[in-house]
Amino acid sequence: MTDGFEVPGATATVLLQAVVARVTALADRLGVQHAEVFDVQRLSAESGVPEPVVKALLSGRCAGEPDLQARFLQRLDLLRRTRLKPNGRKYTQQEIADGAGMSRQQAGALINGDRRPTMEHCDAIQRFFRVHAGFLTAEDSEALVGALQRSEQELLQRLADRERAAASVADDPLERLLLDHGVRGIAWRAAQLPTDQHRDKVTEWLDMLLESVKRPDS
Repeated sequence: MTDGFEVPGATATVLLQAVVARVTALADRLGVQHAEVFDVQRLSAESGVPEPVVKALLSGRCAGEPDLQARFLQRLDLLRRTRLKPNGRKYTQQEIADGAGMSRQQAGALINGDRRPTMEHCDAIQRFFRVHAGFLTAEDSEALVGALQRSEQELLQRLADRERAAASVADDPLERLLLDHGVRGIAWRAAQLPTDQHRDKVTEWLDMLLESVKRPDS
């Protein structure tokens, strides 16, 4: 135990360090700010881990709530604060009970911490709030790893999309020309020139440039 927090297992620590390193490398490659991919508020909402614990884990410090029921209560409270009804209000105990297929008394006892949750309770509430399996029960380091892995997949998709777009441009000489010379930007700036004579000169230059490369027949 460290300051009332759980000392994560060696495996969880290694996994967290590894995924942080991969996400950092992908963000750098894509030019994405670290503050975006490691946004503490977003990671807390996605993982259910309290923001102070997210900060501690990302900084390499040992942190986490060791008691399953305490974690359940923390995350259920977070769900009720962040997963709201369309009108912006919290779901009532009765609405949670109805949606999770349990009595209001059961839901109230779980929400108030008077009853220890079973896996069936957790599964039902997770389905009601439409969060992934284990949201209410995973250890904090494990939950944060899961959230970062989802961020990693999003970054990998962005990288793949960018590489496909670059390959498409490389295969098209005209698109390559437009990209290399910033033709679209030049054309926009030409429209801001003060006289028709200035604009005509730019138009002539663009015509000559575009004539130098022909788009291949489809």
